Amino acid sequence: MCTYETEHVPISGSGKGPAGWFSLSAATVYFDHPVHAAAEHTLNVDFLNPDLGPSARVAVELDPASALALARAIIAAVETAEAFTGTVVR
Repeated sequence: MCTYETEHVPISGSGKGPAGWFSLSAATVYFDHPVHAAAEHTLNVDFLNPDLGPSARVAVELDPASALALARAIIAAVETAEAFTGTVVR
């Protein structure tokens, strides 16, 4: 089921595309039919830098279980880093 709900998130980081590394400034997250993944529906994440044009984009399509597992792993890794470094990133 496509929700048409799209989340836009400002981010700071880097992504690697065909021309090499580039800075990222935004992420778009949505649940829809995939273009390439072998699943009926996927959580799609586009990491991009709109200022650099359409080629400055890294797209990811994850089945729902993988998306949840990745989200949990990201949260756990950041919380562990906070505990070890004392730096709060929230």
